[in-house]
Amino acid sequence: MGVIGIDTSNYTTSIAFFNGVDGENCSKLLPVKQGELGLRQSDAVFSHIKGLPELSGRLFSHNRGEKITAIGVSTRPRAVEGSYMPCFLVGYSHAKMLSDLLCVPLVEVSHQQGHVAASLWSAGRMELMDEPHLAWHLSGGTTELLLVEPEGKNVRCTKIGGTTDISAGQLIDRTGQLLDLPFPAGKHLDALSREAVLKDVFRVKCANMEFSLSGVQNKVQQFHEAHPDPAETAAYALRCVAKAVYLATEQAGKAYPGLPVVFSGGVASNSMLREAVKPLDPIFAQPQFSTDNAMGVAVLAHRVLEETDCHTSLRTGSQ
Repeated sequence: MGVIGIDTSNYTTSIAFFNGVDGENCSKLLPVKQGELGLRQSDAVFSHIKGLPELSGRLFSHNRGEKITAIGVSTRPRAVEGSYMPCFLVGYSHAKMLSDLLCVPLVEVSHQQGHVAASLWSAGRMELMDEPHLAWHLSGGTTELLLVEPEGKNVRCTKIGGTTDISAGQLIDRTGQLLDLPFPAGKHLDALSREAVLKDVFRVKCANMEFSLSGVQNKVQQFHEAHPDPAETAAYALRCVAKAVYLATEQAGKAYPGLPVVFSGGVASNSMLREAVKPLDPIFAQPQFSTDNAMGVAVLAHRVLEETDCHTSLRTGSQ
């Protein structure tokens, strides 16, 4: 039994195949001009429309002959009322067409739920899908600390902490713009930071698992003016983010004792962040499944389909 997952976020076009054990994800970053910090939604939609056929052709060339039993798709950023972004309509339209053509169920999830599932699957901790746990969603547009609870074969994500203003990804990308790095800047800052020598950090205030990063942007600018070495500026920005995340995670451990914490989202692939939170016994996705991908969407579709098949079998057996 194989399923297809599709995710068309504001950063990446992705399509994945999952058979319950193994899978393959094909992704492509949206093209952003040098010096810019992302795309307008209309441009993102156009890029997804261009990119999905290429990626699906690449994916299906590796998975010909597989029986597809469901299509999964992320239809919105978060599973909360009012969460909407036009770029997800591209993924939905392709998924709906495939679902109708193949006469298989269409499973709709959120982008955030997909991140959680991809993290747990790639970390080999799928049992946590059925247990309460904590999860960070650290990305270009989101820095949220979540209480994750099972909801059928999907998960319910409730925000309990994180940033009160700009996201960690926005701070990182703005730092990248300051250093004239390509967008998204995360992996470039990560590489640069390994050359740094200084250990300066601005201690972000964190209370009740919440913190503000807007002031850090000014601190990064001031630090760069005093220390123009790009490596030092990159490391300074990442240390500030890592310190804030560490403090909020530490506080969450006291508020929700005994719950494991999972890290998802592109920022979660940063090596300095991973090293900083090691004392808190974190669970990390494999780096390629920390960034935007459709694998988590496919994993969720497979789980939902399994639950549906199980219920159908039970009903059939009772007749």
